Amino acid sequence: MEVFEKTIVVEENHLDDLNHVNNVVFLQWVQDISKDHWLTKTNDDVNSKMYWVVRSHHLDYKKQVFLGDQLRIKTFVTNYKGPFSERVVEIYHQDRIVVKATSNWCLISRENDKPMKVPSDLQHLF
Repeated sequence: MEVFEKTIVVEENHLDDLNHVNNVVFLQWVQDISKDHWLTKTNDDVNSKMYWVVRSHHLDYKKQVFLGDQLRIKTFVTNYKGPFSERVVEIYHQDRIVVKATSNWCLISRENDKPMKVPSDLQHLF
């Protein structure tokens, strides 16, 4: 299982009226790291043939985070079935998990805009 991670520092524009990171921002980070992971492992040729769409997201919020907090965001793919994959994103502050997200994605062919089975060579990359 390939784990991809990056670090983010909470900025003022990430905060809501309660001065902690807004739930929608966490979801955006889930989407962003998923895309970043995909793009680091693929190339223009692959991306010209296929793209991913989200089927569902489930986020568990475990702890609040605030302005200036440094967060470590990790992601990995747990399984594939036909055109579908399940991706986990975990967000940590000081080695404590603050959000865990599980997302279901569907791979779409650019040729016909229909679901396509995830090729085994791509499964091995993740």
